[in-house]
Amino acid sequence: MKEIKAIVVDDEPLALEVIENYSNKIPSLSIIKQCHSAMEAAEELSKSNYDLLILDIQMPQITGIELVKSLTHPPHIIFTTAHSDFAVEGFDLNAVDFLLKPFTFDRFLKAIQKVNQRATETQRSNTEDTNDSDPPFIYVKADKKLTKVNFDDIYYIEGLKDYVIIKRAKDRIVTLQTMKGLEKKLPSNLFMRVHRSYILALDKIEAVVGNSVELNISGEKKSIPIGKNYRDEILQVINENRL
Repeated sequence: MKEIKAIVVDDEPLALEVIENYSNKIPSLSIIKQCHSAMEAAEELSKSNYDLLILDIQMPQITGIELVKSLTHPPHIIFTTAHSDFAVEGFDLNAVDFLLKPFTFDRFLKAIQKVNQRATETQRSNTEDTNDSDPPFIYVKADKKLTKVNFDDIYYIEGLKDYVIIKRAKDRIVTLQTMKGLEKKLPSNLFMRVHRSYILALDKIEAVVGNSVELNISGEKKSIPIGKNYRDEILQVINENRL
């Protein structure tokens, strides 16, 4: 079972302690960060990727619901609260579950199982969409023409301000594009962002050495740095496919 990296947000220390104790009994769940306010959580979520956000609804300054509404790509959500009145609004935000305080370990475990189930369904759906619907190539504008780029030919993509370089075995294509925009067009099961300035084709990775990834491009080694905010994700992919 894939590890769930979670961030927990609650202004009550006792509530954080309860969730921490519960999570220690679930091997697949890792509490990476605890936050005492929505503001603190918002800053952390802007820097790192998480699979799950467990948060209280009623908090000073910004509520849990307001925090989730502010996120462009929120992780899976489990709301916790002492007031059931917020349940409808919580589920309107596509929350996986809603835990009414005080909740038991069995109820918490059931919520985590729901997260696992939804993550599996999402991954299956993404894979089916990629295999059945999306063509294995994109077109990019370069040198005043639209050039077809097969996914299999891409080794890495490098961002340079408003331009990106798409590196293939024998050439490279320079196109007016943003890294963020191009990343959305690439299938996530084939490509991964490993640095603010680099996206790699996963099947082209030859080795991971320290804080860098090695590629072999036509017999020549190419070293790509791994950004601090992307290291855990790339290592997770490597470990899932390690013998």
